[in-house]
Amino acid sequence: MLPGCMSSQEKPGSSRSALLPIFLIVLVDVLGFTIVIPLLPFYAERFGASPLVATTLVSVYAVCSLISTPIIGKLSDQYGRKPLLMYSQAGTCAGFIVLAFSTSLWMVFIGRILPGLSAGNLSIAQAYISDHTAPENRAKAFGIIGIAFGIGFMFGPALGGWLGTYSLHLPFIVAAGFSAVAMFFTYTLLPKETQPPPQHAEVGPGGRRPSAFDWRTYAEFFGRPELRALYVQFFLFSFAFSCFFSGFALFAEHNDELRWGPDEVGYLFTFAGFLGILMQGGLLGRLVKRYGEFKMTVASFAASVVAYSLIGISTALWMLMVATTINAFGHGILRPVLTARLTQAVGRHEQGVVLGISGSLGSVAMAMAPPTGGVMLNGGYLVAWAMIPAVVSAIGLIATLAWSGVTERSRDHAA
Repeated sequence: MLPGCMSSQEKPGSSRSALLPIFLIVLVDVLGFTIVIPLLPFYAERFGASPLVATTLVSVYAVCSLISTPIIGKLSDQYGRKPLLMYSQAGTCAGFIVLAFSTSLWMVFIGRILPGLSAGNLSIAQAYISDHTAPENRAKAFGIIGIAFGIGFMFGPALGGWLGTYSLHLPFIVAAGFSAVAMFFTYTLLPKETQPPPQHAEVGPGGRRPSAFDWRTYAEFFGRPELRALYVQFFLFSFAFSCFFSGFALFAEHNDELRWGPDEVGYLFTFAGFLGILMQGGLLGRLVKRYGEFKMTVASFAASVVAYSLIGISTALWMLMVATTINAFGHGILRPVLTARLTQAVGRHEQGVVLGISGSLGSVAMAMAPPTGGVMLNGGYLVAWAMIPAVVSAIGLIATLAWSGVTERSRDHAA
């Protein structure tokens, strides 16, 4: 049963029926995205990119999304989630097509810039979920996106790695097909939205989103101690995961004890996706209910420290599988729990701003982290590369503990 609950403005049963298409849409989107994960660094190296340049493909996308996502999110508040979600998916599809037919490195970068300029799938999906859930059920509801990511990571990378053994262009064509299917699902399955409220009326949980350069809004929300503490934690989590995510394929390729290719990398991500399904599909809600969101945040950061450190010294498959298992716990819990805690720290009319700022922070982290790790990979410092996300996660753990009193008070601000 998909998580969700009825808001005061919903008809009985509308929550579940609204969350189901979002789950399917995000799932197909993620399948297309995860197909290219094991391939992109190898693909860039084929056109002469160094490890550092290959990691900046992630940064280029992040910089573009930092500018575009708030704009798209704000437009979705004004014109509805559905049309803007379709626009975002169209940009992703176009990017995959360019990648599929790339003949030089600059085309590969264009293939990442296009989806970056139309980025917003995840933030719109989060806003849609927030539209249809109450605060006390939001962590579990955001787990819908986690389940979709888990299933996508379970099948997408393996499919991409397998297709890559035949042709490095083929997986991008298949990924474009998945994006087209996601657009079809959005058009046919997502319920038609009601007319947005007048500008002078209080907007819903989607709220308005600050632009990338709306410094006054950022200052206002960072000025609140509980939000500032949670934002720091979210940024550190995003930085650590982005560093790992963007560089692992290159780490595995250049590790003398591994020498992996796209297929091996894809199969490990598939294993991680399977663990993600177990975590988000059943364990997340139970763990949060039993131990609370704060304790789970602490445990997740601690797990990430152990996992990233173990990856750095891994010389065999079994070591990476152990590290992946531990990391599935940390990553699988941190994103939905931190997202839920952020929305619980403000009133209903401000939740969109909170989500927008967290999305911007995620983009900043994704822009900064890959080249930071890429410098280490470029020099052959593989252990040092893994220690970057480990140390950042340790800082996240310290920050969580240091600000425990502040963030726990954030519950009192929920509407």
